Amino acid sequence: MKILVAADGSRYTKRMLAYIAAHDEWLGAHHRYTVMTVVGPLPARATRVLDKQLVQGYFAEEADKVFKPIRAFFGKQGLTAEFLTKVGSAGDAIAQAALVGKFDLVMMGSHGHGAIAGLVLGSVTSGVLARCDVPLLIVR
Repeated sequence: MKILVAADGSRYTKRMLAYIAAHDEWLGAHHRYTVMTVVGPLPARATRVLDKQLVQGYFAEEADKVFKPIRAFFGKQGLTAEFLTKVGSAGDAIAQAALVGKFDLVMMGSHGHGAIAGLVLGSVTSGVLARCDVPLLIVR
């Protein structure tokens, strides 16, 4: 099974990783994992005046902050993964990657704000659910 693991480096990502470790009987090394993080875009006026390499370096550094502990976790668990960084809206980017990459499952942690807060604040999880027909495993 191809599994897309959407991660933002928060404590909810840590809960999702703990879930993977606790359920290694079905989430083990026999699957193909891709860990994805989405970095928010910089304002257009900033990208116009900054050097392109500087901007790309910023995006890479932000992604590495998320990926570094996940790489260590996957190594300890004996799991291998590809790592993917996208820039933009998290919900849109995750849903698009899931569809284009033909993943069998998307895993993500949820902040669990609830329905009312989700309407006001917006929810990455709700965005993925709305845009993607790939099964979604939400860990709270």
